[in-house]
Amino acid sequence: MPQLHLHLLSDSTGETLEMLAKAALAQFEGSDVIRHFWPMVRSQQHLDRIMAEIASNPGLVFYTLVNADTRLRLEEHCRSLALPVVAVLDAAVDALEAALGQHPKARPGRQHVMDEAYFARVDAIHYTIAHDDGVNWENWEEADIVLAGVSRSSKTPTSIYLANRGYKVANIPVVVESPPPAALFGLKHPLVVGLTTAPDRLIQVRRNRLLSLGQAPETAYVEEDRVAKEVQYARRMFADNGWPVIDVTRRSIEEAAAAIINLYSEFRGGHGQVNP
Repeated sequence: MPQLHLHLLSDSTGETLEMLAKAALAQFEGSDVIRHFWPMVRSQQHLDRIMAEIASNPGLVFYTLVNADTRLRLEEHCRSLALPVVAVLDAAVDALEAALGQHPKARPGRQHVMDEAYFARVDAIHYTIAHDDGVNWENWEEADIVLAGVSRSSKTPTSIYLANRGYKVANIPVVVESPPPAALFGLKHPLVVGLTTAPDRLIQVRRNRLLSLGQAPETAYVEEDRVAKEVQYARRMFADNGWPVIDVTRRSIEEAAAAIINLYSEFRGGHGQVNP
């Protein structure tokens, strides 16, 4: 399989472009792709410097540039080098323009403006970090979502991902020997979601964690019967309280978060009721 140089040019942080490229590349397993990331391209002089690098590593060019002159210059450069170039957001923007009957603003980084939603997301991130691993349970009623699950069931990374989407999230480890605070069972505002996983997968994750910390990989923490009982105990708690459950065994963080967001939308749409 030939090697491909993929150049990503953005006039903002490039986060959107990176995600789109990653999603597209996921469809091509085993591909040999070298990504070159060029954010904050807002002048023709900057673009000209980048084009010298692109000429040294010719390949495919993806871009999200809103300035008409910069776009035109990029396309001319690529045409002179016989390089394919793709404006990855144009189809979506054109469709919205036609549907809304409104011209786009054509200002770089508009999705990152510091509006009310931006500060709400920052607030959600602060809240989530301050309520990780059962800390500050007295404030759980302020959360949008509370995640419960045994150790290493992806609670923290899922919480952080959801916080970046604007949700205030607290999480609590379910430990057989240490029942959670009674407040967990009387929450009214937040949606409580149980995270579960297959015991054998959990053992593998925990063993890798112990090895990364330089600790003995064979302890009660990864003992098969004990782990199975932990998972069973947590699932019984979820069922007894009517909490919806997400199995993260074969789900990525993004997939688990998407499922939780769907549950939350149903929860809020049903005025606090969700079907487990």
